[in-house]
Amino acid sequence: VSCFSWFIMPIFIPLNTAIMKQNVPVSTIMTKNVVKLNLSDDLTKAEALFKKHQIRHIPVVYSNNIVGMLSYSDLLRISFVDAIDDDEEVIDATVYNMFTLEQVMVKKLVVITPETTIKDAAEILASKEFHALPVCEGDLLVGILTTTDLIKYLIDQY
Repeated sequence: VSCFSWFIMPIFIPLNTAIMKQNVPVSTIMTKNVVKLNLSDDLTKAEALFKKHQIRHIPVVYSNNIVGMLSYSDLLRISFVDAIDDDEEVIDATVYNMFTLEQVMVKKLVVITPETTIKDAAEILASKEFHALPVCEGDLLVGILTTTDLIKYLIDQY
């Protein structure tokens, strides 16, 4: 009879410890029904879409091909006059008529594909000064990935 007893110690992983999935494509979490602007739209329409849908980024397309991105902060930068006057709607319309969508939108875009991994997209957003990435197949816009989409994904992992 041996005086040594062998015990197998089970290893428990707490339920709240997330095991992140590797190589999950952004197509699984991106917004597919994208609110978008046409290049010919004006900034008044842009503001209405931001407010109606409670969003902060709108891709700009020409024949469904991505040509730019407008953020709500881009719009706010040109409507600084709002803080001075009580008649916001009149001021907005006046300021917005001074600029075209093409003048205000960002044209040099970082674009990802539906196959881009969530990790790679998160690294892009973490290293840049923007909070949304258009998702394209070629020049065709098929979705948008925002920091909010990433946060919701992380929450689902716990």
